[in-house]
Amino acid sequence: MHTVVVGTSGVTASDVLAVARDGARVELSAEAVAALAAAREIVDALAAKPEPVYGVSTGFGALATRHISTELRAQLQRNIVRSHAAGMGPRVEREVVRALMFLRLKTVCSGHTGVRPEVAQTMADVLNAGITPVVHEYGSLGCSGDLAPLSHCALTLMGEGDAEGPDGVVRPAGELLAEHDIAPVELREKEGLALLNGTDGMLGMLIMALADLDTLYKSADITAALSMEGLLGTDKVLAPELHAIRPHPGQAASAANMLAVLKDSQLTGHHQDDAPRVQDAYSVRCAPQVAGAGRDTMAHARLVAERELAAAVDNPVVLPDGRVESNGNFHGAPVAYVLDFLAIAAADLASIAERRTDRLLDKNRSHGLPPFLADDAGVDSGLMIAQYTQAALVSELKRLAVPASADSIPSSAMQEDHVSMGWSAARKLRTAVDNLTRVVAVELYAATRAVELREGLTPAPASRAVIEAVRKAGVQGPGPDRFLAPDLAAADAFVRSGQLVAAAESVTGPLQ
Repeated sequence: MHTVVVGTSGVTASDVLAVARDGARVELSAEAVAALAAAREIVDALAAKPEPVYGVSTGFGALATRHISTELRAQLQRNIVRSHAAGMGPRVEREVVRALMFLRLKTVCSGHTGVRPEVAQTMADVLNAGITPVVHEYGSLGCSGDLAPLSHCALTLMGEGDAEGPDGVVRPAGELLAEHDIAPVELREKEGLALLNGTDGMLGMLIMALADLDTLYKSADITAALSMEGLLGTDKVLAPELHAIRPHPGQAASAANMLAVLKDSQLTGHHQDDAPRVQDAYSVRCAPQVAGAGRDTMAHARLVAERELAAAVDNPVVLPDGRVESNGNFHGAPVAYVLDFLAIAAADLASIAERRTDRLLDKNRSHGLPPFLADDAGVDSGLMIAQYTQAALVSELKRLAVPASADSIPSSAMQEDHVSMGWSAARKLRTAVDNLTRVVAVELYAATRAVELREGLTPAPASRAVIEAVRKAGVQGPGPDRFLAPDLAAADAFVRSGQLVAAAESVTGPLQ
């Protein structure tokens, strides 16, 4: 099994995906263990002094003015975890929780938190044992980081609360730790706070969304190309010299992908021979501009994610010169904004895909295709209601595009009076990505049927490869009406698994 080694300088997106989705093992580097020990010495020295230090010998948030005596500090750290583990609602997905735990471990290993090496090792042990704390949907305002979700993870380290074992069964965390010979941690000064105070949940979901969107944007370029063929559109608008004079890199990449898929097609460019069209509709002609803008938004989001992956997010932090300073680095605004940006881009990509599908189904705009791509229109309804489903998904995506980060709700007796809502932005983005996949699948279903109905004209080799692969995957071609939901589910699985991209790339080579 792949092993990810965590050092002091952060981790990569591929590390997060390996741990969260693929179950990779986690190890601490010798450098990280040394940094943990050095920072802990600083915290222990401050704890021994009579002067109060936030997070070490004081309460938290609006209660930070109280100095906590030595004999109560262990209880203080336990209490912050227990009281902050206040999530409600459905359970969060296993991959999200693993990303959350791994990214908190990443910050702990930076040497800026003051956590003892044995606590960090326990975090790694829990991940490696396949133990997943029960984390709930609601509880994070994205400031001070993802408090409630991280608290549920910390509770598991203490052997309290519930967790899911490697067999998928939820049981008391203490039982699971004992079965894997993991001793529960006894938290000391600052450690409870350090385990809770970060943007780890929203960052983990951002990284996974970017990975999924990377495949989806390639998929959308492929389905747009297939729709262009089905509508007998012109590929002249994809010429590199046209996109060079408006130098947005994402736009150029999308146009290049579509052009690669359409290479040697006999279906494109015919409309001027038998119809008065001079230009294709925007949903066809502007496909690279819309998808390209989304790609450029992804590039910005990826830059933010890379910076956050290199960050040590905690409050207070231990600095190399020995100071322990309060700060605001836990605020989720940088991550929250790009999560919302991506949801907006996803909604627009879905919207233009749905417009192409609708055009394929409308006999007045499809340039010779049968109504609703039906076998015997009137007796058969064809794909009429598949487009309804797609439209419903697009409408939902538009609602999900409303930014969470534009909101703030004060908490902690007005001490935490401006929050990011980044966790909420991440949760709705996951739904948006899920629904965008379905929207692309419906366009794929309609476009492949349309291409096959263009008898006497040969589609591009890449298009033929996609059609052959999707039919083998259980998505049926033209014919009389049938139970449509299984076909749509198979198309969804075909897109979601990356098979669509793989089929096209078997002819085109790697797409951008």
